[in-house]
Amino acid sequence: MRAIGVIIALLSATQPVFAMDKEKLFNAYFGVVLIRGYNAAGGLAYGSGVVVGENKVLTNCHVFRTTKEPWISRGEDTYSINSVKADVWHDLCLVTTSPLPFKPVQLGKSADLKRGQEVVAFGHSNGVPAPLTSSGSVKALHDDVTGKVIRSTAKFSMGASGSGLFDMEGRLVGINTFKTAGRVGSIHFALPIDWLDKLDKQTEISTFPISGRALWEEDEDKKPFYMQAAVPESRQDWPKLALVAEKWTEAEPKNTEAWHALGLALENMGNRELAEKSYKQSVTLDTGNFDALIRLGALAKARGDAAEMHRIQIALTGIDKDIASEYSQMMGCSAEC
Repeated sequence: MRAIGVIIALLSATQPVFAMDKEKLFNAYFGVVLIRGYNAAGGLAYGSGVVVGENKVLTNCHVFRTTKEPWISRGEDTYSINSVKADVWHDLCLVTTSPLPFKPVQLGKSADLKRGQEVVAFGHSNGVPAPLTSSGSVKALHDDVTGKVIRSTAKFSMGASGSGLFDMEGRLVGINTFKTAGRVGSIHFALPIDWLDKLDKQTEISTFPISGRALWEEDEDKKPFYMQAAVPESRQDWPKLALVAEKWTEAEPKNTEAWHALGLALENMGNRELAEKSYKQSVTLDTGNFDALIRLGALAKARGDAAEMHRIQIALTGIDKDIASEYSQMMGCSAEC
């Protein structure tokens, strides 16, 4: 009963901010489980997982690196793990368990997400018995062969690896996996649920631990550019971010995120003219990139260009009225710029 009270309070607290389907989010919340296991030193390792099918739990493979006999738990109840299908490189493991009395969550698609869309993460951060809730929004979507790696503002910490990222209809869209640390806070990434189809076709094994390097652990210069850019951005290392972003725009000239990253670096290095050109290119490639539009508004304000500030206000209103209202407040406009 206590867990039910906790989730009711959490969802009620976020009601003014997010449009949500409470019943579906309840189902999502109760589809998240804790994964435990003893490591070689006798300590307790833990992570999170999501029930995605009958007696099937999806999590990160790196959760199983230090334990030979992991298990699933919910409160004082435990459930054994019988086998696993592992895609170590993509850091996704699908385990088959002893009978679970938990309803599988509804699956969504990362490809259906949009920038700024509201999302919520449920996971056992720090190994707490009941899942914690973290609300946020989609910050960026990075293309993969199948699905999109999701950058969101829904925070998670140690113990929440393998936890679920859900849309406000309670659909699982991603598995929270890795993050960076820096001066302005961590940047959080979730792997697309779309990868589950390929994972489910893997051969089952029954031995633990699971070893091998994941894509986010690749050598820095071999990582996708969005991963290379995340560390200097979170550390506010603008010269480093500029170097990465320049290579990114050369390699992927039609990527709106690459041009936004370059603009961000240049603006913070004091080169406003080139930053503005980069932001404009970002918006040209994606007219819905409101982050780039907001930065263009800030640059317009700095040079006293009221007409440009108003034009951006109109563009943002066409994307999202709430974002346009926040823009007005940021720019110091009484009602709208």
